[in-house]
Amino acid sequence: MYEAYFNNKFTNLLVFYIYLLVFLLLSPFLFVWELFNYVGSCFRCKENMSGKVVLITGASSGLGELMAYEYAKHGAYLAIISTQKPESRLQQVALRARELGSPDVLFMFADVSKVDECRMFVDDTVQHFGRLDHLVCNAGIGPLYTIKNDVTIFLPVIDINFWGSVYPTHFAIPHLMKTNGKIIINASAAGVLNPPGGGFYNASKAALISFYESLRFEVSPTITITILTLGFIQTNFITTKYSSNGVGARLKKDLRDLFPTMEAEACAKAIVDGIRKGATSITEPKFFKVFVLFKFLFPKPHYYYSNIYSSLVEG
Repeated sequence: MYEAYFNNKFTNLLVFYIYLLVFLLLSPFLFVWELFNYVGSCFRCKENMSGKVVLITGASSGLGELMAYEYAKHGAYLAIISTQKPESRLQQVALRARELGSPDVLFMFADVSKVDECRMFVDDTVQHFGRLDHLVCNAGIGPLYTIKNDVTIFLPVIDINFWGSVYPTHFAIPHLMKTNGKIIINASAAGVLNPPGGGFYNASKAALISFYESLRFEVSPTITITILTLGFIQTNFITTKYSSNGVGARLKKDLRDLFPTMEAEACAKAIVDGIRKGATSITEPKFFKVFVLFKFLFPKPHYYYSNIYSSLVEG
């Protein structure tokens, strides 16, 4: 019935602008609705984490470490995972989490890109604590890509960032079903905004968003899925040192010196507070939501703005 509208270039474009105009007219009401929901969430009861079991991957540093501390402050039992490297601080993180209030912390070394090791640490967690309430899939790597790089060196990005979340999720779901648990995914705003140099990192995060948005329909409302789309947070991810130690391209300057960034501790607290309130998506800093909207409404200006970032990536 409506096919003719889309076969003609003019009417196809006309339909687009009509929908855009309707959206803009509704925007004030949608904004008020969003504001009302946000204010309401401030008064929503938070989940009591005392006695709950939380499994966190990529917990030896960065946001994974800080989220472990936030959960510990609320009395949660912790299972923390990291790869075994000479510089790994996982045991120190476990000790600190106990000092902050966690009754018991189980730490395990595993490679999240290997399915058998993911099955192992999920099973060991449940065997040790008897249950699983929150699965926090935080492990990830972020090498920068340019067309001058050997494409094959980026295989671990998809293996760790995507499959490293999907594998433990698959094995955790039966246990989370029993506890009305939660799955938390660190997907990154890069999965939506696609900054230059991100390449495979962006692709891995976009894949996470797509997969877990789809998974919601299968596990909701028994299991709540929270997708994190984080912007520039003050961790080693946005430093020249991190990019220099990895494969691929390098940053010329620390991004924290050039762009508005959020302190990692404040971000971790906001994440855990949001999770406890039952949030299904969390964006920090919150102004990154505007960037997402800006990209889809005005793709050309977004492209030119993103070029500022591309000049910071060395080939």
